[in-house]
Amino acid sequence: MTPAPEADWRLFRGDGVPRAVDLPSAPPWRRFSPVPELRPELPYLIEQRHADVVNAALHLRRPLLVTGPAGTGKSSLAHAVAHELCLGRLLRWPVNSRSTVKDALYQYDAISRLRESSLSRDRDEREPSIGTFIRLGPLGTALVPSTAPRCLLIDEMDKGDVDLPNDLLTVFEEGVFDIPELTRLPEDMADVEVQTYDHRGTVLVHQGRVQCAEFPVVVITSNGERDFPPAFLRRCIRLQLQQPDRQRLRAIVAAHLGEEALRAADDLIEAFLRRRAPGELATDQLLNAVFLRTGGVDLDAEGLLDAVLHQLTGAM
Repeated sequence: MTPAPEADWRLFRGDGVPRAVDLPSAPPWRRFSPVPELRPELPYLIEQRHADVVNAALHLRRPLLVTGPAGTGKSSLAHAVAHELCLGRLLRWPVNSRSTVKDALYQYDAISRLRESSLSRDRDEREPSIGTFIRLGPLGTALVPSTAPRCLLIDEMDKGDVDLPNDLLTVFEEGVFDIPELTRLPEDMADVEVQTYDHRGTVLVHQGRVQCAEFPVVVITSNGERDFPPAFLRRCIRLQLQQPDRQRLRAIVAAHLGEEALRAADDLIEAFLRRRAPGELATDQLLNAVFLRTGGVDLDAEGLLDAVLHQLTGAM
C-alpha cells in the first residue's frame, strides 16, 4: 500500500473556500451496502482457547456471555459466528436503560390499529388483521421456529435495568413466549401473520405462542460495569477477552490492512501500547491510525495522533 502524497490528505482546510475533492476510499470496516449480506466481511482473529469456549456454548445451546474491555472484539465475535456458520443476517438488540424483554420480544401498535380500524369502518372496508400492527423484536425473531437457528447479539447487557437479566431467565430456559394480544383471539383466528424484526416478511403465529425449534445462538456482551445474578450466570457460558499483546496487534493490522501496512505500523503499535497502559484504548483506534498513515496522512501533525489514540476512560 503506497502512501498518497502528503499534500493530498488535507481535504478540509478551514479557509471557507469551496473546492471539489475526491474523497478517498473508506476503511474496510466503514464500508456499507444497502444489502447487508453484500457488506465486506472483515476477518476476525480469535485464540483457539477462546474459540473452544464459543464451541462449548454452541454444543450446549447456551447463551455466550462475553466480557472484556472496550475494543476487544466482543460484538464482532457475534458477527463472525453468524458469518462462519451461515446463520443469516445477525439480529442485534442494543441494550440501554429503557430496554425491556417485552420490547425485545414484540411490539404492538394499538393506536395505529384503532385508527386504521376506524377508517376501514368509515369506508365500509374489511378491517386490517391485528398482525399488521405486531412486529417481533430481535429476541422474538430469533425464537421463530426454523430449520437452522438464528444468531442474536444482545449488546452491552450491563447498561440495562438491574432486573433485565432475571427477566430473561424464562425465555432462555424454555425458548418460548406468548403474545397476549393474540392469545385472546377466538379459535377461528388462531393463526395470525406478524412482521419480523429484520423486515424479511411475515411469520405465522399459532394461538399467540412463539416456540423455537432450535434455540438461537445468543451472544451477550458486557463491559463488566455490573455484576449479574447467579441464576443468570448459571444459564450462560462465560468468555473473558483480554487486550491483545504486541504480536496479536500486528496480526490484526495485517488481517485488516494487509502485510504491507505493517511497515508503517511499528511505531504506531508502540505508541498504542504506551498509551494503553495508563488509559483504556480500543484496538480499532490503532487500525484507524495505521489506515491514516498508509493513506498519506501526517500523524505527526499537531494533536492528530492524540485525537486518534484518545483514551476512552478518564477526563477528556
